[in-house]
Amino acid sequence: ILYVINLVFLCIPLAILGLFFRLIPLKTWKVNCKRWMERLAGYWIKGNYLIQELTTSIEWRVTGLDPLVYHEWYLLVSNHQSWADILILQRIFNEKIPPLKFFLKREFLWTLPFASWACWLLGFPFMYRYSKKVLAKHPELKNKDIESTKCACQRFKAVPTTVASFIEGTRFSDRKRKLQESPYQYLLRPKATGIGFSLAVLGDFFHKILNVTIIYPPKKASLWQFLSGDIKKITVYIESLPITPDWLGDYQGDRQFRISFQKKLNDLWAQKDKLIRETQSR
Repeated sequence: ILYVINLVFLCIPLAILGLFFRLIPLKTWKVNCKRWMERLAGYWIKGNYLIQELTTSIEWRVTGLDPLVYHEWYLLVSNHQSWADILILQRIFNEKIPPLKFFLKREFLWTLPFASWACWLLGFPFMYRYSKKVLAKHPELKNKDIESTKCACQRFKAVPTTVASFIEGTRFSDRKRKLQESPYQYLLRPKATGIGFSLAVLGDFFHKILNVTIIYPPKKASLWQFLSGDIKKITVYIESLPITPDWLGDYQGDRQFRISFQKKLNDLWAQKDKLIRETQSR
């Protein structure tokens, strides 16, 4: 109930600002309006933090925050197990790096009222997800996500931004892992397309890649378990990776680069899987 109240209180002034943002075509107004909207989002995150402190007793173990700078661009990649992942990332990175902008599925606009509308007003990119059956009938839709990614990244050039992506594409479960025949024990296969295009468009802007690993207690990772205080310990590892030339290239046109880029992600995910296994065995 407290989380819902906090969210609704954010959405009302955010919706009013969003309306005037679109009605008034003055550039200075739009810049200031955007700044106020981002500030509201920061208050929402602080409200969630306060609720967590009041209602749960989680032991937080976070490593790797020290070298981060607020006025830089970052590309953040993370494993994905629960809706709680978003609350966790916002909690630990708030006011330490620029506001997180997640790539979200477009259907969330209709299935997650208030939260998804707030994300839309704040400029989060919403991506289409078509089934293989739909793409077989309409192959022209295949590049729709590519264009959405490019347009979103162009907008992110205006102010320091953290582009955040759960590159597995969906939340982890043993059933999904088996269906994918994933080579990892705790992870699904990473998908390279989104961050490949993000780096292609914003590669000169990004300061670093933040490789984030969120680790819950075994068998306890649901949003409800997080909100109700059933989870007693959460470990987050943050690895800052330099953006070397081998991360940058023509992801769309260079097949060899796509192969090498996917291999780098696979290697990164293999290390992440090992880290989760070692942490949970302690």
